[in-house]
This record gives sequence, C-alpha cells and structure tokens, in this order.
Amino acid sequence: MREERGHIPGNVVVNEPYELWGKIGGDCRVVEGGKMYVRGTIYGDLIVEFGGRVHVLGTVMGNVMVFRGAKLIISGTVQGNATNDGGRLYINASATVLGKVKTLRGETQEEPKIKLPDNPFE
Repeated sequence: MREERGHIPGNVVVNEPYELWGKIGGDCRVVEGGKMYVRGTIYGDLIVEFGGRVHVLGTVMGNVMVFRGAKLIISGTVQGNATNDGGRLYINASATVLGKVKTLRGETQEEPKIKLPDNPFE
C-alpha cells in the first residue's frame, strides 16, 4: 500500500491501494482499482467512481460523491454534502457531515448518533 505523508498541491487520481496521512490541496478522484484510507485532509471534493473504495477517517473540506459500483465509509468529518448516486454510502455514528446527506440512487446507511442523558449522574 502506498502511503503519502506530505502535502500534494492540486488534484489526485487514485487507482491503487493508497493511504493518506498528509494533505491534498485539490480534488481527489478514486477510480477502479483504487482503495483509499483518508487519515489526513482533502481540501477539495472527494469523488468515488466505479470500482473505488474509500474510508474517510480524517477530513474532507469539500463535498463527497459516490457512484454506482463504488463504496464510501465516513468515520471522520465532511464539511460539505455527502451524495450517493448509485453506490454504497455508510456513515458511522462517530462521523460528522456538516452539509446534507443525499441519496439519488443506491444504498445509504447512517448509524444513529448516541444520545447521552442530560445529567448522567441522576
């Protein structure tokens, strides 16, 4: 698996196993054969196309979009919208999506947030 720990200016296309610990200054597109773990920050949009697999543990400053035949798991933070257009989108309870979660087509699952009592000591 290829690891990236620095800062990459501009856009990136991922078509192999890839782990991001650093920063991508533009958009990131994951295509067939690409399997990506985002532990750092993507400052643009994240687009997951057919055959792509992504697990976001870090931050995406833009929007995320998943297409038919692709899978996206969000456990970190997405500043924009999360849109499913035919793929599989899974949002963990620990995730934060500041925009809207939209399902045009495909399978979207959102784990319910855990509600704590107002005063747990009562």
